[in-house]
Amino acid sequence: MSWSQAELLLVEDNPEDAELVLRILRSCSLGEHVHVVRDGNAALDFMFARGPYAAGRLEDRPKLLLLDLKLPKVDGLEVLRALKADERTKRTPVVMLTSSREHPDLQEAYRLGVNSYVVKPVNFEAFGRAVSDIGKYWLLLNQSPKH
Repeated sequence: MSWSQAELLLVEDNPEDAELVLRILRSCSLGEHVHVVRDGNAALDFMFARGPYAAGRLEDRPKLLLLDLKLPKVDGLEVLRALKADERTKRTPVVMLTSSREHPDLQEAYRLGVNSYVVKPVNFEAFGRAVSDIGKYWLLLNQSPKH
């Protein structure tokens, strides 16, 4: 899939969680245009069309970011801070999909402008419903302004 075809950027360092999210999205016909990166630095490169994604155009960025909080290189809050501080990316919806139930993480994510904060359910069925609902809402129902 080319950079410009990604409707959703999944930023997840745990390969098992990433594969599970992809399987769930595919099962509800939303997984065709998902790009996965494993760390916060790669997420910023992707969103700002730099580094290995320098051939891309910012106008073609995804409709949604599913962002883990605890990431290598650059953590999820720093990624969120950079995206929401930049005029070109601040309106891109970001859903924090994390295992952190820590109140300070939740507070800081909302202070920085996260659109939604979802704690990963431990139960497989609940996790499946959560990811499916997130994908359906943000990719199918939500109306976003043009980039």
